[in-house]
Amino acid sequence: MAAAVRVWEGLYRVLMRRNSVYVTFVVAGAFVGERMVDSGVRKLWEYNNVGKRYEDIPVLGQRQSE
Repeated sequence: MAAAVRVWEGLYRVLMRRNSVYVTFVVAGAFVGERMVDSGVRKLWEYNNVGKRYEDIPVLGQRQSE
């Protein structure tokens, strides 16, 4: 329990004491979190749609020979 209190006190001293540092931390965390969620959802969507995407169908974009 005392270790957890020390961790929170350390985070407070480093991140939340000055408003500018706290706002920068929140904005950077939101940016990084958004990129991680976007990447994860994109990978999940590609995994679930293998073979159905435009890039996966070989006959699309080819002209038929007469």
